[in-house]
Amino acid sequence: MFPIHAEICMRGTNLISLHLPKFFQSSSFGLHLITARSPSLVFSRVFLLKVASFNGDFEREQCSKNRWNFIKSLYPNGFSPAEVSEIIIRLRNNPRLSLRFFLWAEKKSLCTHDLLSYATIIHILARARLKTLSETLIGKAMRLSQVNNIDDSDLSSLRPPKIFETLAKTYRSCDSAPFVFDLLIRACLQAKKIDQSIEIVRMLRSRQIYPMVSTCNLLIQSVSRLRGCDAGFTIYKEVFGVDYQIGSKFRVQVAPNLQTFNILMLSSYQDGRTERLKEIWAEMVKFSCNPNVFSYSILMAALCDEGKMDEALELWEEMHTKQIKLDVMAYNTIISGLCKIGEMGRAEKLFQEMELSEIEMTCLTYEHMVQGYCKIGKVDSAILLYKDMSRKGFVPEASTVDHVIGAICEKSRISEGLDFLRDVMKRQGFFPHRVSYELLIGGLCVEGKMEEAMKLQAEMVGKGFPPNSKVYNTFIEGYMKQGNEDKARKLRAEMYEIGLAEERD
Repeated sequence: MFPIHAEICMRGTNLISLHLPKFFQSSSFGLHLITARSPSLVFSRVFLLKVASFNGDFEREQCSKNRWNFIKSLYPNGFSPAEVSEIIIRLRNNPRLSLRFFLWAEKKSLCTHDLLSYATIIHILARARLKTLSETLIGKAMRLSQVNNIDDSDLSSLRPPKIFETLAKTYRSCDSAPFVFDLLIRACLQAKKIDQSIEIVRMLRSRQIYPMVSTCNLLIQSVSRLRGCDAGFTIYKEVFGVDYQIGSKFRVQVAPNLQTFNILMLSSYQDGRTERLKEIWAEMVKFSCNPNVFSYSILMAALCDEGKMDEALELWEEMHTKQIKLDVMAYNTIISGLCKIGEMGRAEKLFQEMELSEIEMTCLTYEHMVQGYCKIGKVDSAILLYKDMSRKGFVPEASTVDHVIGAICEKSRISEGLDFLRDVMKRQGFFPHRVSYELLIGGLCVEGKMEEAMKLQAEMVGKGFPPNSKVYNTFIEGYMKQGNEDKARKLRAEMYEIGLAEERD
């Protein structure tokens, strides 16, 4: 099985040999093992590990445990991190055995691992593309630096963790791959160590090592999320900057992809920097990336927010022309824009088109339509659609309920509005806004139903919404309309007493 039998049993050596117990000889090996300290010490340990890991069909788990125990008995003083590192390197073609030995040595207190032994096992696992295992050990190595105060507290947030330096030094001896640095960058980002991640990328680029585009995208996304779209765009320019020029064309070692530009567009839109979207779109064209439905949806959303529906609809038609497959996000975006300007006829056609195309609607789809109907005063249509979405298990946002109640109150159908709120509140997890209560209280006061309004106001307080100047003024106007000046005067005094007199609607 192992072509090292001849090396171990060479004649003329002064090595002390020992016949294996029967459970080691149960295979076809019949070998002798080195047990004394010698220049072949690491080699003998590697061989012992390979034998310990051998598990034929006729061997049991207990036998495997006995072999590991036998190795421990041969080396009771354990291993130094350097020895562990050397053993792992020799076992690099069997990464899972390498990891098993690494963990076994730690569990049995045979080695106190340092950054060298951690870096070695991380390299071996990374070159085997064992991503999850590598990331776990990278996280432990980063924590080891902090626990042992290896990283200076004042500068550690600005420079790469020490494990990066150790990984770089052991890179060639472990016959590693650049993928290991991608994993380190990802681990730093997961720990929100943004500056360290950026510095690692810079140092790698200075050595002509380029992280994968997916890693660069994650860096841009993390920076944008934590520091804003401007910072994210700056990192994009740095990471994917022009490296050299050939003739009239520029070249980069790692080119951005469609996801890169979608990340930049989304962060710019979320931060309200919609003027940058066209610049990003131009960058996309420069790198020959064809926008997809997500790209179009973000740009349409920005145009809808700015009231540029004609331009948004042009993009919608462009997607049709290019035969880009439309999804629910695209439909929701254009329907939302149409509903905001009261174009419910066109919105209804798209709503029906979704059903015919078997594109599953979301709660947001219904909410856009409900709010659109409320905007143009079609209360009954809004209520019917709301009931339809409720039957399908969707729970609307409180703001949508506010829109419906507002539309109902505008039609002076206050009792119906109150019944609507009660029906919504029966649904699990729904908590109304203050606005809904204020609208209904105002409607009841206009109708002269002051006692009923007072009860609703008490309920509102119980929900955690103390009365404000708007509620007080509503009641004061209601009592004054009834000629109850005494009650109105008491409410004004109460307003002064609790400091609401200076508030304005």
